[in-house]
Amino acid sequence: MPTIHRRPRWSVSELEVTPEAAFIGRRTLLKAMGAGAIAGSALPILQAAAAEDGSAAGRTADLYPAGRNDTYKVERAITPEDITGIYNNFYEFGSHKQIWRAAQSLVTDPWAITIDGMVEKPITLGFDELVRRMKLEERAYRHRCVEAWSMTVPWTGFPLASLLAFARPLGSAQYVVFETFNDPGMASGQKQVWYPWPYTEGVTMAEAGNELAFLVTGVYGKPLPKQFGAPLRLALPWKYGFKSIKSIRRISFTDKRPQSFWEKIAPSEYGFWANVNPDVPHPRWSQAQEQVLDTGERIPTLLYNGYAEEVASLYASLQDEMLYR
Repeated sequence: MPTIHRRPRWSVSELEVTPEAAFIGRRTLLKAMGAGAIAGSALPILQAAAAEDGSAAGRTADLYPAGRNDTYKVERAITPEDITGIYNNFYEFGSHKQIWRAAQSLVTDPWAITIDGMVEKPITLGFDELVRRMKLEERAYRHRCVEAWSMTVPWTGFPLASLLAFARPLGSAQYVVFETFNDPGMASGQKQVWYPWPYTEGVTMAEAGNELAFLVTGVYGKPLPKQFGAPLRLALPWKYGFKSIKSIRRISFTDKRPQSFWEKIAPSEYGFWANVNPDVPHPRWSQAQEQVLDTGERIPTLLYNGYAEEVASLYASLQDEMLYR
């Protein structure tokens, strides 16, 4: 019987995606964000940092650009790199949005990743060794921050499901836990001892195996810059952005549900699931709309950030859970 390829309902032809050059108003937005003066000079710095000679990311530069997976297209234009590159959350280096300069102090070489817990054989290996075991691809994903802004980004990486196959977790494992670094001498934000460092996040095994769950190693056709969470971060496009942990050092498998970073800090505001839902407000603001980062346009937020067809079945039996916070 022949295989029938069904494109997701949210995919569109590449011809329908507005090119970056069409966004002539983005300089106005940068100026409004207080970033207009540095945007032009920042991009070359960011690009050079992403492929720094001798770094773990630099040693894999030959893998980019990876081929675009045309299954994952979006109906929104790609957000220009000169905006996403200087508007970031990275609490390890501070709480303000123009964190990209401070994040350049992130040391990514050497960078070892430990895979442990309920697996057949725990292993620690270098980032570049792990990446070369995987087949990289590019996917365009929407990204929705819990703060109600959004962007669309061309991530490069590999499916989290490929990592699961490599790690060979035991059948009793129910959750995957991700942990970043803990180095206050390098990352000044980690000197704030009231935060529960290191940053941790977790998903169920079913979520980890979903086709959309993606481990990111690059962006805009290049190795991942430091402020994006180099050299390895997570992308879960149907969840609020704080679930997409940056600079992953450890991946563990467990049968106990983890408590993630923001859940520990403010459990009344942030929970384990954090699925996007316009009808469930944050305790301090509405989630019904979002502001597109480069245009400033306010648009309706979509259930599961527009990926309901791909992920809603994961939660069919969990209606008593707080799935949207």
